[in-house]
Amino acid sequence: MDNITHSIIGFGVGEVVHRSLPAEADSMAQRVRHRLLLVACALASNFPDLDLFLTKLLPDPLGYLLNHRGHTHTVLSAVPQALLLAALLWLCWPSARALLRASRPARLGLALSVGIGLALHLLMDFTNSYGVHPWYPFDGRWFYGDMVFIIEPLFWVAIGVPMALIMRWRWLRVAGLLALFAVLVFFAARAYIGWMSFAALLVIAAACGFAQWRAGEQGRGGLLLALGVSVAFIAVQGAASHAGRAQIEAELQRADPSSRVLDVAMTAFPSQPLCWAYVRIASNGAQYRLRRGVTSVAPDWLAADACPAGLREPVQTVSGSLQELRALKASSCHVDAWLRFGRMPILADGVLSDYRFATTPRGNFTSLQVNEKAPCPQGVPAWSYPRADLF
Repeated sequence: MDNITHSIIGFGVGEVVHRSLPAEADSMAQRVRHRLLLVACALASNFPDLDLFLTKLLPDPLGYLLNHRGHTHTVLSAVPQALLLAALLWLCWPSARALLRASRPARLGLALSVGIGLALHLLMDFTNSYGVHPWYPFDGRWFYGDMVFIIEPLFWVAIGVPMALIMRWRWLRVAGLLALFAVLVFFAARAYIGWMSFAALLVIAAACGFAQWRAGEQGRGGLLLALGVSVAFIAVQGAASHAGRAQIEAELQRADPSSRVLDVAMTAFPSQPLCWAYVRIASNGAQYRLRRGVTSVAPDWLAADACPAGLREPVQTVSGSLQELRALKASSCHVDAWLRFGRMPILADGVLSDYRFATTPRGNFTSLQVNEKAPCPQGVPAWSYPRADLF
């Protein structure tokens, strides 16, 4: 997920943790704890992305592909990350340090905020099609949720509206609500979401905001509703992704029974469970084929060509040679390293790239210029090959 989403979710969960604990002895301690838990949970929800500083350890694009969502995105690394973050907050925040010495609820709140924040980062990153490998070094496989678009406005408005209403200063409340509305208008104007989705998001925002207002000054009703809506949305997306994948596999089997579907990468449209972009990879003898397109999981209700235009794309099919890919893997250590990331590999004009990202606005950031004479990179992580079934 993007870091704005990670932060909004972290602030929302930190607020729920704070409001669920017994109050501190005095108002000053209560304010310090409030700030501490919000900051701690928001930082923990972003902390694993510090691996971006490790991307320069390998040449482009391998540094980003193999070190981002790398070692810091594993369950085993969560404990040292939690201890490091707690230590930094202890050392750099004197009033929080004094509170933690004196208050058991504050210590419990800090542990919950940091632990939940780190867990949420891994879980939210799992939900999209980029993937994570959380069980390394015990299991180096990539796991792909294929459920949620990497920027999902539903999380922003569902959690952001109650959080805006909680703010102490009126001008901040108004600014927060206007900013969230402007985001929705931007998404709709750029045709990233449909106007029906726009209306549905406004209803969700109003419901969560009303629930928070009804809960009172120290209540948490709106926040709990927002988190519940978010969980339900992810569940719906997961079911829709599964249905779309089955539909795409069945279509290929009807059209070409001799082909074997190896994988289907599903990418959600924002706030639209019926619309999905997909990349399918299938093998047939010495060749493998990749197909990109957009599908609707309920075409009787919404045709694929009625999905939001900003993310629609025409159907495209490309082919690759299994023999050529296998030969390059054996002869080029750079290609071998790249294949520890590539889920949908395609080689064209001496450039190896992942077809999942063929239409990103800034070009395909996975593209590797094949150079078999280049010196081998050192320190390549031992992630499993997503397309080991091709080799």
